[in-house]
This record gives sequence, structure tokens and C-alpha cells, in this order.
Amino acid sequence: MNDQKLVHKSELVSAIIQAIDEIKGRDVILLDFLKIENAPCRYFVICNGTSTTHIRALESTIYRRCKKKLNQRPYDVEGRENAQWVLMDYIDVVVHVFQKEIREFYDIESLWGDAKSTTLASSL
Repeated sequence: MNDQKLVHKSELVSAIIQAIDEIKGRDVILLDFLKIENAPCRYFVICNGTSTTHIRALESTIYRRCKKKLNQRPYDVEGRENAQWVLMDYIDVVVHVFQKEIREFYDIESLWGDAKSTTLASSL
């Protein structure tokens, strides 16, 4: 049995958000796709980093926390090299870590405007 299915999705989302908060990710938003037919996944977690170094630290911390706490590794990670938009695919939960300008340009929150959007308080 796939370990991914054994972890409740809210636990995974919670671990991701805790990791983002720990490294002071900015403008954190959770998009909930549960009521949308043919959605790409169940949740998007979206945040900004302030530099390529910060984005890499966010990705690394998310990876380590989910592995250690829940024994979960992403199916795939894209964009790590340029660190302008890092996408971490946990199958039902997809994490997007952006540089602010790249996030504003692609505006994926508007693309998925029919999803339930929750702005999460940051520690900043």
C-alpha cells in the first residue's frame, strides 16, 4: 500500500504550513479544490520567498519536515535549480514557492478562482 494514502491530507497540509511558517514564508494561501470536479489535486499551498536562497530554504524545510514527521516525500520537485518557482508535488497536495514577481506574473490564485481560498497568517 502506498504510504501517501495512509497520511491524512490535513496532516500533510499542516506540516507544510508549519515548515513555511518556520522559515518565514510570505503571503501564504491555501486553495481547496475538494468541491471542484476534475481538479488537479485536493490542495495548493502557495507562498513567497524573498530570494533564491530563501526559496531553497523553504523547499528544503518543507521536504525535511514532511519526511521526518509523516514519512512523506514529494513525488516530484520542479524548479529547484532556478529557485524562482519551486513546485513540490505530494500528489493530493501541491506546494508552490514563488519569488514575488513570478507569483504576480502567473497569478495562479486567479486561474483557480473557483477554489476556496484561505489566507494564512504569517509570523512576519
